Amino acid sequence: MGEELKVIVFTLAHEEYGIEVDKVRTIERLAPITRVPKTPSFIKGVINLRGIVVPVIDLRGRFGLPESTTTENSRIIVVAAADMEVGFIVDSANDVVDIDTDTIDLPPEIVGGIKAKYLRGIAKFGDNRLLIMLNLSEVLNKSEIIQLEQLEV
Repeated sequence: MGEELKVIVFTLAHEEYGIEVDKVRTIERLAPITRVPKTPSFIKGVINLRGIVVPVIDLRGRFGLPESTTTENSRIIVVAAADMEVGFIVDSANDVVDIDTDTIDLPPEIVGGIKAKYLRGIAKFGDNRLLIMLNLSEVLNKSEIIQLEQLEV
């Protein structure tokens, strides 16, 4: 048996995804987002989170999934990535689960239309549930991190 990994479970386009709890700073309701010109379309803009400017990315747009309207369940998951905080818009954030690292398999080439480079793996847990584990370092590549850092000014 491998290590226990605490994971935040969230949904995007009816699929369940996971991010390690230790990478998540906070989960917020949707707040007004200030659009920033000349950024990729999946970068929705910035929010003011308790006095800190946080860039916000629409994960549906990042992964090439169809856009949807935000709902009362939509959330912004603020994660720590490359010494900065970034918010991800998700359809909902459901719960926290413990995953055995031995149950995480390498991802196939494409899962739900998302390229494998964005994925750490697929975890099996509970009653035949699958959880798509994100690879944060690929979700935000280096050039995008530089662009996002410039938004914080």
